[in-house]
Amino acid sequence: MMQKDFHKQLNGGRGESDVRRELKAPGRGVDHMGDFEWALVAALNRFFEEGDIQAIAYRLKQHRFTAQSMDILVDSPQPRYYLAIECKSLDARKTRSLYFSQHFNSAGGGHQIERESQFLQRSGRTGILAVELRRGPGKPKTAHLVPWSLLQERFLSGGVGLSLEELEAQPALSRRGGEYEILDL
Repeated sequence: MMQKDFHKQLNGGRGESDVRRELKAPGRGVDHMGDFEWALVAALNRFFEEGDIQAIAYRLKQHRFTAQSMDILVDSPQPRYYLAIECKSLDARKTRSLYFSQHFNSAGGGHQIERESQFLQRSGRTGILAVELRRGPGKPKTAHLVPWSLLQERFLSGGVGLSLEELEAQPALSRRGGEYEILDL
């Protein structure tokens, strides 16, 4: 089975072009988080395919009222690409920080950062927080990859969150043709 067909099978029959078409469909309700997650999965899988890297990214299905491990998992025999990614999409015009109390939940027996840190420890995956900053119509979005260790250290030290400046200091994803592009992980 070709890698693209395998990606399509893993994502519920949705290939990269299906996802791209859905993200651009007119009249579609706005779901910034879902859009960002699908766009990141597509960018990761393009990066793996173009680099001939044995890895695959897929989005975990979310169920209402249930805690989820992480938003995106990447499976690979190469430890560098054995990842778990939590995604957040923020309107940068309306917030100055990514707040632990506001942007993460406490459902399912503990704070989301604690649950996901435990998942990372048990699974052996490397954790990444991917944050999309939306700036309004006509202004480009940016996405930044934050090492999970930075997030976890701040949370455990009693911090309230990460400021927009701290997020923007982290590596940003490139954009090409309106889509995220990963040049290196």
